[in-house]
Amino acid sequence: MQTQQTDRLPLTDCRFCSVVSQANGEDPIGTAGTYDHWIIMEIPQPWPENIFEEHPRIKPLLGLFQELVVKHGVKLRPMLIAPDREYSHPGFTRFLYYYRSTEMFSQFEKQEFVVPEEETTALVTAILKQLMQQPNDLSKFQQYQQQTNHIRELMVCTHAQVDLACGRFGTPLYRRLRKEYAPASNGKLRVWQTTHFGGHQFAPTLVDLPQGCLWGHLVPEVLDLLVLRNGSVSDLRQFYRGWAGLTKFEQIAEREIWMELGWSWLDYLKAGEVLAKEEVHEEDRASWADVRIHFAAIDGSISGTYEARVEVNGEVMSTLNSAKEMKLEAVKQYCVSRLVKVD
Repeated sequence: MQTQQTDRLPLTDCRFCSVVSQANGEDPIGTAGTYDHWIIMEIPQPWPENIFEEHPRIKPLLGLFQELVVKHGVKLRPMLIAPDREYSHPGFTRFLYYYRSTEMFSQFEKQEFVVPEEETTALVTAILKQLMQQPNDLSKFQQYQQQTNHIRELMVCTHAQVDLACGRFGTPLYRRLRKEYAPASNGKLRVWQTTHFGGHQFAPTLVDLPQGCLWGHLVPEVLDLLVLRNGSVSDLRQFYRGWAGLTKFEQIAEREIWMELGWSWLDYLKAGEVLAKEEVHEEDRASWADVRIHFAAIDGSISGTYEARVEVNGEVMSTLNSAKEMKLEAVKQYCVSRLVKVD
């Protein structure tokens, strides 16, 4: 395998990282991140780049977030959403909490609250303390809980202050989804603008909750398929970043299984494990990994296990940030060289 030289190049025709990534054929699979919990809160725009460190309702929570992630090893993704003229309530803050309830699962469980603005920090504190199994007063917020488990949430990153590509490409995609698809859903779909959740080189990028699938390099032509699931899953292959319930190499294998089994795969309970991989300093840069994916139907009528070998099959030049001058780096690309159903 040849490695291309990493260099600093002026790209006069492009200042967006996602254009470079897509033009060079970077595959987004395996970049979804792995999360057991999503903490999502309404905060009005504009969102400065360091809003989590600067906003008065969020700043007091940083210590708890750090304790959860660093000390307790909790896989947590905080995000902010912009209030919506139709969905939101003046003087109140919406708070969405998604969580993995069992080892094998198909989608995240959800709790939603709409609380007075002055209670926002207290509610998040209570949830974070519950996660650490510490005394908390979460029960006092039950009066604000919403029954919205029937609603699917599509969240599009438009956080231009973190990277220009998310504003340039995320905003029109958000507007189309919000204008065309949400009103046609009979109240079963909401579409939100969000802060950065990783991977702006794949803008426009989207989180589909409660499923927990992430998407990137999206184009308007595939929105029908993504939202309505009315065609072949193979047409979504190149846009799939992975399922947040699995780790990087498990995500790469999971896409191949999904391509074989079709839409029904998304409803199966799933769990993954890495059996072995190349020993390297940075684990996610390994050249190969052997993984196992367990699955079962919710009613128990079907179950099984796949094993896969994931390995490097080349490199492309890409960049992580938009700028007038971009630093290009060689990014490993992976394929599934072996996939077998073992039971």
